[in-house]
Amino acid sequence: MRLYFLILLGCLNTQLWSQSAPVDSLDQIRLAQSIRLSEVIIDSRLNVARFMEQVKNDTSFYKAFKNLRVLQFTSSNDIVMRDKRGGVLARLQSKTRQVRTGNCRSMQVLEERSSGDFYDRRGDYNYYTAELYASLFFTKEMVCGETNSIRAKNFSARGRSGVDKHKEQLKMLLFRPGQRIQGVPLLGDKMDIFDPERADLYDLSIDYAEHRGESCYLFSVAAKKELTSSQRDKLVIDNMDTWFSVRTMEVLKRTYSMSYNAGVYEFNVSMEAEMARYGSLVVPVLLRYVGDWDLVLKKRERGLFTATIYDLN
Repeated sequence: MRLYFLILLGCLNTQLWSQSAPVDSLDQIRLAQSIRLSEVIIDSRLNVARFMEQVKNDTSFYKAFKNLRVLQFTSSNDIVMRDKRGGVLARLQSKTRQVRTGNCRSMQVLEERSSGDFYDRRGDYNYYTAELYASLFFTKEMVCGETNSIRAKNFSARGRSGVDKHKEQLKMLLFRPGQRIQGVPLLGDKMDIFDPERADLYDLSIDYAEHRGESCYLFSVAAKKELTSSQRDKLVIDNMDTWFSVRTMEVLKRTYSMSYNAGVYEFNVSMEAEMARYGSLVVPVLLRYVGDWDLVLKKRERGLFTATIYDLN
């Protein structure tokens, strides 16, 4: 079985990296040489520098969530807000159904139970975390003309202000982990785990794994254990594991945690996203999030949510 996988992996590697790939830069080569490879990856003769270039430029993780915009699906939603002792301040449990008619989508609320001060007096969300979740999975009105295409402007907070701008920045933090983010003050560059200044502060590795029966490269990132406080201040990502499809290099699963204290804001976030294939599309089917945010002029929020996506069509 292992021999069969090595032959398959070798054939796929040849296909992936033989198509007029650019000459490796010194930074790419240096980064590739610092990565720990499992025995099966060494035997497969993976071109690590070119693999890392694809990892750096990946948009498939974000696109999986964009794919939900063009599908019908049911979502089971559970959002919990906690106090500093772990007690429940507010909670929303619901089941929703996204429906598409022509080129438009809308949402039906099938079930809903809320408690505490989840909503304010006007019926709006009383928590930042709930607003972020709603912007990902809920639709108040009919939305038309959307696509699942990925363009540069999808990753920008330009032209936005106030809460809308902050929500867009939070999305960029969640959906572009490990990549430089423009427009996020004080930490945009510190997200970039591939920058030479930060790459040396991480342990990086590539291994083989499976996800839902599909062969994957497991790319792991972990901050080195014995860092000084000044070195730790250069990092935002604490650890991250990503399952890339051997066949397509699409992200099929990702778990990660990140934290930072910039004075004007502080956060500690963990997230797990599992994907599945629906026809030609990759879509999220399970999302777990635990986050502690303290933003200037905003009350601290300790929230967690779980989204389960099913009945896609």
